[in-house]
Amino acid sequence: MNGNVSTERRDGVLMIGLDRVAKRNAVDVDMYLALSAALGELQRDPELRCGVLFAHGDHFTGGIDLPQWTPHFADNRRPPLPEGGIDPLGLDADRILTKPLVMAVQGHCLTIGIELLLAADIRIAAAGTRFAQIEILRGIYPIGGATIRFVQEAGWGNAMRWLLTGDPFDAAEAQRIGLVQEIVPDGTQLDRAMAIATTIARQAPQGVAATLSSARKARAEGELAEIPRLMPEMQRLLRTEDASEGMRAFIERRPGRFTGR
Repeated sequence: MNGNVSTERRDGVLMIGLDRVAKRNAVDVDMYLALSAALGELQRDPELRCGVLFAHGDHFTGGIDLPQWTPHFADNRRPPLPEGGIDPLGLDADRILTKPLVMAVQGHCLTIGIELLLAADIRIAAAGTRFAQIEILRGIYPIGGATIRFVQEAGWGNAMRWLLTGDPFDAAEAQRIGLVQEIVPDGTQLDRAMAIATTIARQAPQGVAATLSSARKARAEGELAEIPRLMPEMQRLLRTEDASEGMRAFIERRPGRFTGR
């Protein structure tokens, strides 16, 4: 554990846990940097094929530790990420996680918690989770991606409903607007996230990476920019050992055994 962030490897998945329970997992600068380092470990290690971000205790996060972060905001600077670290919010184009990240949330999931969800790929919520983007109540506004990605995920009206009021909303509303993909009984959210991540980790890593990259580029640059890349990328994948294994597995009616080559 480092900076109130725990890590555990399991079946090709890196489990990353926020662990500042006494402060409702409020994200201070040390935790943010430790999270960046953990994501960097996921990015670099070829044995790790997927990540799961969760939180210890009753709450995912009560938001940022505002007194710690205010000087950074006032000076127009973010804390420098550690060497090899990944931007947890996915805003630094040079520090983007290229492997899938599944998230599991429970209890309070406020401000940066929502922005971490919006930077992840698949999101699971415990039934009792309560969400809120409350920066507007403090006279400021979100700078971790919510003003961009909330609109992309939920649509203009749904995003503005919550961004402009700071009102809390429940897991059912989060699923309705696309913020989370599944709601599960309280206490089972991590198990469900791990089940999904383990399934992803069994797939061919290059195929997973190509799928994620194509979808992200289409969203960022538009579908007309991505369409010409589709066939060349397929041709590259067909030359991999995993593609040959996938064909053998199809013919032999068995799961593929993929190595990433």
